[in-house]
Amino acid sequence: MARNTRHNVPKRRKREQKTNYKKRLTLLKKRSPRLVVRISNKYIFAQLVEYNPDGDKTIMSFSSKGLKKYGWEYSFKNVPAAYLTGRMIAGKIIEKGIKNAVLDIGMNSFSFRFKAVLKGIIDQGLDVPHGEKTEFPDELHLKGETITAYMKNKKSTAQFSSYKNNNITKKFDDIIKKIEGK
Repeated sequence: MARNTRHNVPKRRKREQKTNYKKRLTLLKKRSPRLVVRISNKYIFAQLVEYNPDGDKTIMSFSSKGLKKYGWEYSFKNVPAAYLTGRMIAGKIIEKGIKNAVLDIGMNSFSFRFKAVLKGIIDQGLDVPHGEKTEFPDELHLKGETITAYMKNKKSTAQFSSYKNNNITKKFDDIIKKIEGK
């Protein structure tokens, strides 16, 4: 039986491994709005969030599901969709007159899709601090050409049926032009 009563119970969100308070504090000390990116099983979500003592305030948000309005008919969670989501949210942020933000990926590791979102944000012109040695996905991955090449090598293409009938690279370029307003 324990006799020591000096046991501190961590905060609930830390116990549930939802919040790293040390990392959050360093992001808040930068005094820039946070660009929060989360990836679910179906979509990629991006939000611009500002700190408020009463609770964080979401200024704007965008989901990769919104790419459907621009003609995207493929997966909403792959690397090309991540890049386009980054371009979309950065375009909206720049329209609001905000020039810089800090990327917040939460407790996730900085995976390929997060790098694609960051690449889209930077290519759109928003200033987001990142490491000099950050390796972004190349053009083949961003435009979905690797998916098309993989699909052509597979015998069963039921999973990639939407890629077979359409040229993903052409659709990708068309959506980029729509995002840029050309």
